[in-house]
Amino acid sequence: MKKVLQIVSFDVPYPPNYGGIIDVFYKIEALSKLGVSIHLHCYLTKNTKQQIALENLCERIYYYERSSGLQTFISHLPFRVKSRNNKALIINLTEINAPILFEGLHATYPLYKNSFKESYVRTHNIEHHYFLGLAKSEKNIFKKTFFFWEAKKLKRFESVLKKAKGIFSISPFEQDYFSEKYGKKAIYIPVFHQTEMQNLLNSKNEKFVLYHGDLRVADNIKAALFLIKTYKKSNFKLIIAGSCKNKKVISKIKKHPNIILKEVPTKEELDTLLKNAHVNTLVTFQKTGIKLKLLNTLYSGNHVIVNSKMIEETGLETLCEIADTKSEILEKTKILFNKNFTNENQKNRLKILAKFNPDNSAKKIIDLIFKN
Repeated sequence: MKKVLQIVSFDVPYPPNYGGIIDVFYKIEALSKLGVSIHLHCYLTKNTKQQIALENLCERIYYYERSSGLQTFISHLPFRVKSRNNKALIINLTEINAPILFEGLHATYPLYKNSFKESYVRTHNIEHHYFLGLAKSEKNIFKKTFFFWEAKKLKRFESVLKKAKGIFSISPFEQDYFSEKYGKKAIYIPVFHQTEMQNLLNSKNEKFVLYHGDLRVADNIKAALFLIKTYKKSNFKLIIAGSCKNKKVISKIKKHPNIILKEVPTKEELDTLLKNAHVNTLVTFQKTGIKLKLLNTLYSGNHVIVNSKMIEETGLETLCEIADTKSEILEKTKILFNKNFTNENQKNRLKILAKFNPDNSAKKIIDLIFKN
């Protein structure tokens, strides 16, 4: 019997170049490979467009516009939920006789308005925790206030998950949270990602440290500024890479000749940087799920230094050096600059990363949704 699944994505899942959208794209790829016929529903924004690359993976793709305007901001619903209110989407979901997988709490407006017998939610974060963290990291008073109120709204709205038949958590840490609140319907499904490991042993390994992140996100800006302070008086070269520029980060970097900002608009350019950097340093000030850029770095980069919040309860602790203070990071960097990344290091990574095999996760989803 043909397995048909509807997926409601919070954004167009291509190219897979940031956070949760990486999980969405590689999930679609893995499910399609296993014979699932996918009807993809996704939202267009001013920064996204229809993608031909998705057509080979999906039976059909539906695109919707996000709402905007004052009513969207002042609604009692979270902005990221209310802005995805679309009548055409609800009609299409109802008319297609197939289970529905909502990608993220912010894609569940149809579930809020209706009851679907076969509905599942992939939780990409504990959303109110995530937005509270953004509020704490944000310096702009207007954005800080918005993030704070969004967190309060998301905490109330989370009860919509009671209407779902299943909740697919993205990390062991979040599984503990959702299973405590929603019982056995919460099931851990490891994050989906690319699995092609770069040939690091033949890379043009250079003696520089790399940090990469979306510099539109408050936590990433805070991390970049922290690493600038950490490395500014050292002898280490630090490259901060991102797909966009940030004025505050740029102004700080200009004061230090050993630190540079590099724009990387494509995945290929980022992969080259990851492959050539001797050390990748990743820090976060928010403990939220598993960071996709951590997995990406482990597949594409050499030595990795992380802080505790980046790595705790991910199952990847043995693959990274953990350092939380500036002095600890500098000391770990010094040690790793004197170590080659070996074939044994790479084999150990592949062994640990096997538990994150997307094919196994896709099979688990198929068994859960189509078991009857």
